Amino acid sequence: MANRLAQTTSPYLLQHADNPVDWWPWSPDAFEEARRRDVPVLLSVGYASCHWCHVMAHESFEDETVAAYLNERFVAVKVDREERPDVDAVYMEAVQAATGHGGWPMTVFLTPDAEPFYFGTYFPPEPRHGSPSFQQVLEGVSAAWSDRREEVAEVAGRIVADLAGRSLAHGGDGVPGEPEVAQALLGLTREYDEQHGGFGGAPKFPPSMAVEFLLRHYARTGSEGALQMAADTCSAMARGGIYDQLGGGFARYSVDREWVVPHFEKMLYDNALLCRVYAHLWRTTGSAEARRIALETADFMVRELRTTEGGFASALDADSEDAQGKHVEGAFYVWTPAQLRAVLGEEDGAFATAYFGVTEAGTFEEGASVLQLSGDGRPVDAGRVADVRARLLAAREERSRPGRDDKVVAAWNGLAIAALAETGAYFDRPDLVERATEAADLLVRVHLGEVARLTRTSKDGRAGTNAGVLEDYGDVAEGFLALAAVTGEGAWLEFAGFLLDVVLEQFTGEGGQLYDTAHEAEKLIRRPQDPTDSATPAGWTAAAGALLSYAAYTGSEAHRTAAEGALGVVKALAPRAPRFIGWGLAVAEALLDGPREVAVAGPVGGELHRTALLGRAPGAVVAAGEGPGAGAEFPLLVDRPLVGGVPTAYVCRHFVCDAPTTDAAELAVKLGG
Repeated sequence: MANRLAQTTSPYLLQHADNPVDWWPWSPDAFEEARRRDVPVLLSVGYASCHWCHVMAHESFEDETVAAYLNERFVAVKVDREERPDVDAVYMEAVQAATGHGGWPMTVFLTPDAEPFYFGTYFPPEPRHGSPSFQQVLEGVSAAWSDRREEVAEVAGRIVADLAGRSLAHGGDGVPGEPEVAQALLGLTREYDEQHGGFGGAPKFPPSMAVEFLLRHYARTGSEGALQMAADTCSAMARGGIYDQLGGGFARYSVDREWVVPHFEKMLYDNALLCRVYAHLWRTTGSAEARRIALETADFMVRELRTTEGGFASALDADSEDAQGKHVEGAFYVWTPAQLRAVLGEEDGAFATAYFGVTEAGTFEEGASVLQLSGDGRPVDAGRVADVRARLLAAREERSRPGRDDKVVAAWNGLAIAALAETGAYFDRPDLVERATEAADLLVRVHLGEVARLTRTSKDGRAGTNAGVLEDYGDVAEGFLALAAVTGEGAWLEFAGFLLDVVLEQFTGEGGQLYDTAHEAEKLIRRPQDPTDSATPAGWTAAAGALLSYAAYTGSEAHRTAAEGALGVVKALAPRAPRFIGWGLAVAEALLDGPREVAVAGPVGGELHRTALLGRAPGAVVAAGEGPGAGAEFPLLVDRPLVGGVPTAYVCRHFVCDAPTTDAAELAVKLGG
């Protein structure tokens, strides 16, 4: 019999709809029920492509005995962290404060007032490695609730008070300048892995936002060291197992520091951010490898993540069925030498084994290898490589595919729109710009609705019930601004303005600090507020970047002031933790450079417009259009006449404008080309 989750739209919640556990979605009714029955709440948080979430579900939540005990003594609440990042953030902060680590599945026990008092992540079905079994945890919590209620209340009260006391020092003492940026660069250099690229040790995550900062810093200052770290990191990832050498696209992270064995789930946000980074690397260096990776990653997103409605799905699972019908991680992606020979024949099989670094012992599990480029420096026949890749890809299509989390998350679609619009413009792929526009249309039609308030998710063209958080507003505005620059359609600038006005009204606090949830949002035990960039730009830094660009497009002092206020946190954090404020540093580079405002009085897609888009100046904004109506779409184009009847570009920053130019080469020089 299905439980209450059968009525939800989240693929993760729907995975638990047939559990014998009597799950509730997060709602006031669930806590009211716990109050009525005088029992604690079990909060279980995860997401659809989370491997250990599936394991715990299979071991414990599908077990009739465990479920019966749970149903009798608790109200069980299931949350998709991707739908409710605010709920996830608040309780994850508590878990990390109490245990020193966090992760998913996240298991938290709450009072009926939603106050946490006992925490964990994955609990096994039997005691192991010093960890109690899930059944033991349930029995212990239930006993404490029955016999030591005052102690439970005291613990819960202390935790809530501790969380409430963690007010953020937002660094409202001005914007980051050269000293903070220089210290951040030094910090990144110290943590840089000279041998394998990237930062820190294992597990190693793709540092897309730090690379974006390094590219912008190089463009502004000419720092060869910054460019070298960016280029070498991108090359190492492109050649490693973290990158899908057959189908394109990046896995979530590498379990080793050499980028060989990935955690195989593929997330929309990683691929959107990395697609854009590789496109920007190509723009900076002309690297053929960077061009290939940007295009293959864009094509991967369109081919494997695009939904029927034109948006982009959240993720592909790490697990799929192997040849024996067992669900195992990486089964879709790994190969043995024998499997390569079976598809390609002896000669090409031997070639592929060497080219992709496949060994008899295997680089993964049970003698299988993750494909990587072994890179011995010898020249290879590009035609042969293309032929082998195509045949292996066709053979792989016959395998059981990983599951797909089909929900459309507004923020991540905003990142994808920016990446596809720019990649399409750089490489003359109008189809990619069209896909970006279709995703933007879906966000306006389904997620914005009638009230100009963003909904966080949709599925099958139907909006979810959860309000957008700050990262949704910031990233979608970023996507719309990139689309405006590429297409010359001022409507996208206008939509970005709607979203950023909501940021000013609903998400902004004292002294420039930002909150992750709106003033009018559901009240949690703490109002979430996290300025650090982790897998994606923080809502805080995403909003700062979009506010800065919008101010450059429109001359709005209010948006410029809000951007500068928000960047105070970068001044505070950049010298201490540069790896975790990468997007904030990239926005700081744009602020230090101006950013430059480029108005092209001339045709969209023409030589001057294309040159403007390819300019490397950090965060430069580009408006293009011709005719009397152009100024109505973009304030930057007001009073920008053609010079001598031919297309003309105007470049301004800090309220000062260069002489207009009709020469693309001269424009390129003005924009750091």
